[in-house]
Amino acid sequence: MIWRNWVAVGLFSVGLLQTSLACAETEIVGLPYARSVIETTGYQGNLLVYDMNEGRYFAAFTDDVEQQHIPASTFKIMSSLVVLEAGAVADADTVLAWDGVTRSRAETNADMSLRSAFRLSSVPHYQAMVRQVGEQAMQAAISGVGYGNEDIGGGIDQFWLTGDLRISPAQQINLLQRLYQDELPFSTQTMQTVRDIMVVENTPDYVLRAKTGLAVGDEEEYTGWWVGWVEHGDNVTFFATVLTATAPDSGFIPARLSVTRDVLRELGALP
Repeated sequence: MIWRNWVAVGLFSVGLLQTSLACAETEIVGLPYARSVIETTGYQGNLLVYDMNEGRYFAAFTDDVEQQHIPASTFKIMSSLVVLEAGAVADADTVLAWDGVTRSRAETNADMSLRSAFRLSSVPHYQAMVRQVGEQAMQAAISGVGYGNEDIGGGIDQFWLTGDLRISPAQQINLLQRLYQDELPFSTQTMQTVRDIMVVENTPDYVLRAKTGLAVGDEEEYTGWWVGWVEHGDNVTFFATVLTATAPDSGFIPARLSVTRDVLRELGALP
């Protein structure tokens, strides 16, 4: 089994890929418009964009793109890659069994495909898959990819939700770029499947692939993400938006999407 070979021979330990964005050596252009949009929400945060054709990064706050936050459900991009490559699921339409525990999100109380679990961001289904992969193999994959701070402390089914894993906007875009370009240490089929389940909107003018994330920490500290990319014309625009707040109002959850869409429209990546 390929996955066992990864763990046994340590293919992930040889530093196959750079773990931080090329923006470490590249000028990051400030986006006053994005900064204003974030400040208008009343929340803290940042938005980082990479324009593939221009080869440039743009940020609301240029000195803050390496600040790390808990990834929450944006980690489902990475965990989907891992469970597919490990053979824990065969493909996007593999049915994942409901564990029979009734939870507050009624839509997750059912058997569903990997595609649906990703779209609905079903935490229980993903927790079960990550437990199946196991701590040793998951650590090997995360370290090999260079995902965030590579720390899976806090429990095998909690490390990305309430545990010790952290990732920055710059690292999010690094992962997304490598996924788009087939440059991650996974099979081409695995990466294509994850790109497929990431599709949020598919129109004649653009394709939007993305994943949200929401975590609530101690003292009601909220972290909200939206990361992904837009394929438009002959260009690709990558984005990573993170907002934070303490005991925010109901506007916090939709703000990560509205802020991102507003800025992407301003940049011409979305109509």
